[in-house]
Amino acid sequence: MSIFLWGVLPYLALVCVIGGTVWRYRYDKFGWTTRSSELYESRLLRIGSPLFHYGILAVIAGHAMGLVIPESWTEQFGVTETMYHWVAAVGGVIAAVAAVVGVAILIYRRRTVGPVFMATTRNDKLMYAVLVAALVAGTYITVVGMIDPHGDGVNYRETVSPWFRSIFYFQPDVAAMEAAPVRFHLHVVIGMVMFMLVPFTRLVHIFTAPLHYLFRPYIVYRSKDARPMPGNAPSRRGWDPIGVKDRD
Repeated sequence: MSIFLWGVLPYLALVCVIGGTVWRYRYDKFGWTTRSSELYESRLLRIGSPLFHYGILAVIAGHAMGLVIPESWTEQFGVTETMYHWVAAVGGVIAAVAAVVGVAILIYRRRTVGPVFMATTRNDKLMYAVLVAALVAGTYITVVGMIDPHGDGVNYRETVSPWFRSIFYFQPDVAAMEAAPVRFHLHVVIGMVMFMLVPFTRLVHIFTAPLHYLFRPYIVYRSKDARPMPGNAPSRRGWDPIGVKDRD
């Protein structure tokens, strides 16, 4: 079972994420969306969405730093394990609380606002369940680490991090992951399941960035109010009339 969980399942998850994303892009471009429900309700969305998105971005950044950067590298810059632990713990709690509160508001909105609930699919319900499970498990790990900073297995950079990096060397360190506490095992398994669902749910939009917005021409909005004739109006950059020839 350990070999499957820590030596096989990670590669199945990677194949599912990469292959599923390519499939979704080729055959379901028009479905590559979050299916926004802002038209149905916006008050709760304006609160829950920023909380969740900023919180989850901070969570992802914290995971990337902890899993990718080896402990020896931070020690070379004078950052001890105690210092790193408390910075990560405090920042992690803040990010986790923001993400959990945000997703709780979004789920409450989806359940209580009729049109939004009617637009909720079984796919969405499964996605929310796995996402919440991953957030709750991660928050629990962070809180346990704050309560007992010197407890057994708290320093995941000695167990989970080496295992994570070894996956990309194609030499999975199963023993390192086995040495981690059960709470880390649960969190990692839920995380892998969540990533396997990404290409097939609305979470696929995490791979989309509107970079073309930086290069597209600006949009000119014209009022319906009566305005002077183009020949008499002062010319302003971006508001020049289009398709109207100059008159003598």
